[in-house]
Amino acid sequence: MMHSETSSLHIKTIDRFNQEKLYIQLTRIFLEEIKSGNWRLNQRIPSEEELCKQHSVSKITVRQAVNNLVSDGYLMKLQGKGTFVVSVLPVVGLAMKTQLAEEMFGKEVKTEKEVLFRGIIEPPTDIRAYLKTTDKIYHFLCRRVVNGSPAYLDESFIPYPMLPEIEQIDIIHNSLYSILQEKAVKKIFRVVQTIEVQQIQGYPAEYLGFKEGIPVLAVHRLLFSSDNTPVGYTRFLGSSDRYKFQTEFERIR
Repeated sequence: MMHSETSSLHIKTIDRFNQEKLYIQLTRIFLEEIKSGNWRLNQRIPSEEELCKQHSVSKITVRQAVNNLVSDGYLMKLQGKGTFVVSVLPVVGLAMKTQLAEEMFGKEVKTEKEVLFRGIIEPPTDIRAYLKTTDKIYHFLCRRVVNGSPAYLDESFIPYPMLPEIEQIDIIHNSLYSILQEKAVKKIFRVVQTIEVQQIQGYPAEYLGFKEGIPVLAVHRLLFSSDNTPVGYTRFLGSSDRYKFQTEFERIR
């Protein structure tokens, strides 16, 4: 019977009698190497070939496990140099949602979310600067309608390579933050939020039915991974006399 730990080297390895997928077991094993100090901060970890031989698994399995820890911020791949330990601290993700509750609008409130646009765009210069990327940018533009009247616009700008299958995701029935935590190449680790009053211009005024130049509430969020890579930028625009803005932050791990 295969043991989960070799007696000579004390290296944990795969339990093939376990129904859990191999790459998930391997992710846990690699994480233990980091937490135990066997893989030290700023140290290069063994190569794919070495890890395959050590654990008797395929390169695909090793790659999936390593990519999980890269996504979680423990490891970082450097082209031509290998994969390095960049954090030994547990990563705490965030699930966030903006609630439109009865107490904000009154009883029997009816809210709807409309997708006005989704697709690749060339964003304004400031948004590209926020995201620090030359990659394609995917834009979601949604409108919240409360009892038949536009309440606010909800926009998101995501670097196209950050979220696999971004064109297929259901943005109506799912929180973008939850989707990013589950499927993005890198998880949300830190959020920088700015709230201001600004004059509305252009398409936001048109979609909300406002006159250009009137003051609106603007809530900006920059989403960062644990290695400080921008994961996305979101903003909310609406009239503060029509609704209250409430954000709920939930620790997911």
